[in-house]
Amino acid sequence: MALHPFVNTAVTAARKAGTVIMQALDRPDKINISKKSDKDFVTNIDNAAERTIVDILHTAYPTHGFLGEESGQAGAGPYQWIIDPIDGTTNFIHGLPHFCISIALKHNDQIEQAVIYDPLKEDLFTATRGQGALKNNRRMRVAERRHLDESLIATGFPFRRKTYCDAFYKTLQDVALHCVDIRRAGSAALDLAYVASGQLDGFFELGLYAWDIAAGILLIKEAGGLVTDIDGSENYLKSGNIAAANPKIMRELLPLLKPLASAIK
Repeated sequence: MALHPFVNTAVTAARKAGTVIMQALDRPDKINISKKSDKDFVTNIDNAAERTIVDILHTAYPTHGFLGEESGQAGAGPYQWIIDPIDGTTNFIHGLPHFCISIALKHNDQIEQAVIYDPLKEDLFTATRGQGALKNNRRMRVAERRHLDESLIATGFPFRRKTYCDAFYKTLQDVALHCVDIRRAGSAALDLAYVASGQLDGFFELGLYAWDIAAGILLIKEAGGLVTDIDGSENYLKSGNIAAANPKIMRELLPLLKPLASAIK
């Protein structure tokens, strides 16, 4: 299936960044780690991968703007690329094989294109708004499970939002009691891609950034799933609080998240 030209360029950028990342995995002595904030790290490889992505995209589309996790915002105009060069940096630092590259293109506040690439498994997730979502160039759909008690749900702990911990863990317990099991793998972008591909049935997390979720949001919507804020609103890109699942699972998941939504307001 032919990919949109924007997606093709983003795939090229993601694969080249993936080469940078994989070469670093073979030389851990070359990975330099810095602390951005409490429990939040960046490496020279994050920065190198982001530069690789931005250079390719900027060369192809010199009038487009950028929002990168490491380099911040640059440029203006109706088109903005949203980039996370390594979503799951802590996993990457520890050699834990669960991280990815996430690239999305927003046009006039609408996410139009998405690429998530796992350079370890060489899994490529892509989407164009209105044209469906693909995994390794094959159409993908969210899981068809009808009930939460059949479902595998992923999450992430609010390590940046310590004041939310009590409310979060109470909600986590409630969700765990209603589903098959919970997974916390350490890459929100890859978890969202797995919801889109049906490998996970649902996902929720607090306090994420646009670069963590922008591409995954489009993948899920184009794969037939739903994405909302944990309070059921459409405010997730601004709040960073997100829930995602197929429509039937979401109907059971959201009521369990409402107390958490109320507690953090």
